Amino acid sequence: MSLNSKLKISVSNPKVWIVIGVTVAGVLILTAETRRRRLKGRRVREDYGAFVERFELLPFPQLPPPAAKQALSGLTFAMNDVFDVKEYVTGFGSPDWKRTHEVAGKTAVVVTTLLKNGATCVGKTVMDELSFGITGENSHYGTPTNPAMPSYIPGGSSSGSAVAVAAELVDFAIGIDTIGGVRIPASFCGVLGFRPSHGLVSTIGVLPNSQSLDTVGIFARDPSILHRVGHVLLQLNPVEPRRTRRIIVADDLFQLSKVPQQKTVYIVSKVTEKLSGYQAPKHMNIGQYILSNVPSLKYFHEQTSNLQNGTHTLKALSSAMLLLQRYEFKTNHEEWINTVKPKLGSDVSDYIHAVIKANHENIKAYYKVRTEMRAALRNLLKDDGILVVPTVADTSLKLKSKKTLLTEFHDRTFSLLSITTMPGCCQVTVPFGKHEDSPIGVSFIANHGSDKFLLDTVLDMYQSLQGQVNAVTSLPPSLDLNGNMEASELLKEKGNAAYKGRQWNKAVTYYTEAIKFDESNATFYCNRAAAYLELGCYQQAEEDCTKAISLDKKNVKAYLRRGTARESVLCYKDALQDFKHALVLEPQNKAAKMAEKRLQKQVS
Repeated sequence: MSLNSKLKISVSNPKVWIVIGVTVAGVLILTAETRRRRLKGRRVREDYGAFVERFELLPFPQLPPPAAKQALSGLTFAMNDVFDVKEYVTGFGSPDWKRTHEVAGKTAVVVTTLLKNGATCVGKTVMDELSFGITGENSHYGTPTNPAMPSYIPGGSSSGSAVAVAAELVDFAIGIDTIGGVRIPASFCGVLGFRPSHGLVSTIGVLPNSQSLDTVGIFARDPSILHRVGHVLLQLNPVEPRRTRRIIVADDLFQLSKVPQQKTVYIVSKVTEKLSGYQAPKHMNIGQYILSNVPSLKYFHEQTSNLQNGTHTLKALSSAMLLLQRYEFKTNHEEWINTVKPKLGSDVSDYIHAVIKANHENIKAYYKVRTEMRAALRNLLKDDGILVVPTVADTSLKLKSKKTLLTEFHDRTFSLLSITTMPGCCQVTVPFGKHEDSPIGVSFIANHGSDKFLLDTVLDMYQSLQGQVNAVTSLPPSLDLNGNMEASELLKEKGNAAYKGRQWNKAVTYYTEAIKFDESNATFYCNRAAAYLELGCYQQAEEDCTKAISLDKKNVKAYLRRGTARESVLCYKDALQDFKHALVLEPQNKAAKMAEKRLQKQVS
């Protein structure tokens, strides 16, 4: 049979036409699905995955003259999915929450206020599930892409709102800051983030996490927009007598952080010199101040704590904060979680279930710490003080980081955030350039109720701060002096004598001069690190030890001192490696053995 006759027979067969029809339909469906996925992917890339739901809420009409122009006219904003909007279900970052709740009967007061003042809402943003997380990752709705560092976390819980502002999708956004939900993502995404004084912005129509800590916060790129939105939500008097500003730098907190202290102090000092009405920055150890003024923290100190210079106090404060949050979260949501048994992402599931199972014995102590902290900060800052601190301890983590990294990240971050969270003070995190290619934020904190004073200060300083940040990539280098070995050794001996006499600052000065003469001597760096440890300057101590190790890889003291510095800032895993390395070089070293045993428990 010829090929033509075979083809003729096949084509005349009805079954062949069925097969051809199914095949063509399948190709068309596949093409349409591929196109749909491409469009979806393009939309996600365009909005950085920031939005969980897009819609438009138009502003209230402008009243005719002589009414003043609406303060937020022409501005767009987004909000994370804890704010009620009439006829929409508030999702709380959880599909199961959304499935088991009805549409809202009213719009949240804060949203209505923004609409009344001329702003347009363009949708709701992604957030951590049940507002219980600080990474910004959400396994159900996806993790918004950090425009500053796409392969790193945006920070949370209000991740989508921060990303929407950083990506210039909106002029400003609102979110909830309970224990850092606005401040963390603002810092990681390189935008301004404002946590107002607790209780001053209405939370009616906002899903609660922990009422004693929940605050409606604001994100913005432009300080004038932050200022305007803050004035609207706080209903502030536009005119207030100008006060001289006292700037206080919390030196010990910079030791807990990767934010460079010298660079920050240099920039703030330069700005305050040029602007009128600012006193020269003063320095303090805030951990020691809290230890002396918040006696109820004794209930939260770890029994085996061996940390120095107030670091253990900050950890105790963060413990009190987390226990208060978890107690109130459990009170609010235990019934729903036990009834619905929601499907939670792996990143939050363990935390949520631990919170629900926890028993709370000394509840009054949580609130007592809160009251004492507010009084302590009031006495320190009064109505003219601004406390300068690093916003968070670490730069942003990579997406889907290991739990061991997250635990340490949480400990260090909460130690800093608790200082404002517990007393309910107001705080603005300001972009301060980059460190190791990651955005960093430095925060300005004012007393509870001094929100206008803080917003005015940030607006006043912002342009000068950014000018200095851009101009200063590093502090001016130290004068590079060349000298002979005899001079450097003499300075080292003077440093040793000062160290033995417990004159730590003088010791640092002598060792620094010795280093200027001989930059290749590991002992000089290692000795200066010892003096820095006594002063509580852990970041400088770690840097000196690292330099000493690079010059002499068998310097046991450098490993021991770097391990001590890292342990002091809660970097337990890195500290453990240092002490292990010391034991490889010197197996019988008692200090290294004790440290290894202690840190094994912390890491496990």
